[in-house]
Amino acid sequence: MMPAARESLLDAAYAALARRSWSAVRMVDVALAAGVSRQTLYNEFGSKDGLARALVRREADGYLAGVDRALAGHSDLRDRLTATAEWTTSAARENALVRAMLTGCWSERLPSPTLSAVPSTSAVPAQRRADGPLPSPGDLVTFIRDRAVTVLSAPGTPKSDTADLSRSCELAVRLALSCVAAPPGEGGVTALVRSALHRQSG
Repeated sequence: MMPAARESLLDAAYAALARRSWSAVRMVDVALAAGVSRQTLYNEFGSKDGLARALVRREADGYLAGVDRALAGHSDLRDRLTATAEWTTSAARENALVRAMLTGCWSERLPSPTLSAVPSTSAVPAQRRADGPLPSPGDLVTFIRDRAVTVLSAPGTPKSDTADLSRSCELAVRLALSCVAAPPGEGGVTALVRSALHRQSG
């Protein structure tokens, strides 16, 4: 099947999830909304669980792509980490699946696929990837911290500087996650991250 049709099916599943709980989302309705046959849907994802995994994988990839954009969008280290924290809190606010992945709190409304890999018999490469391990909150923190260190450290940076940078990156990510769980007041995540990083570098 064309990747565009797979995306249409994932869009339809995401839209259905916005209107009702995952347990009430029917495969036939997802296929109908995407304009494909139910058989095509099953060929692509294998099962409703397969569709759930693919949806979670796509939303994780979209969130991480946003992290990359935030890290690339500024020249100053503090600006980059603040932008990453801002993206994290806004993505979690707007996307229930991203929020669940970041916090580990999967409400009854959402699909809650096991994070460990499941046996895959799919001939579809994208589905085989979705059937692989899904990220836990700890995995996401580690991935974002390591990604930030890679982007922000110049070649030949001393190990001690890299360790300091790694701590700053992890602090920014964990502050963002705390703001997802308990939204801050005035100034929001931006003020918190800027003030914490100022103390770190001071």
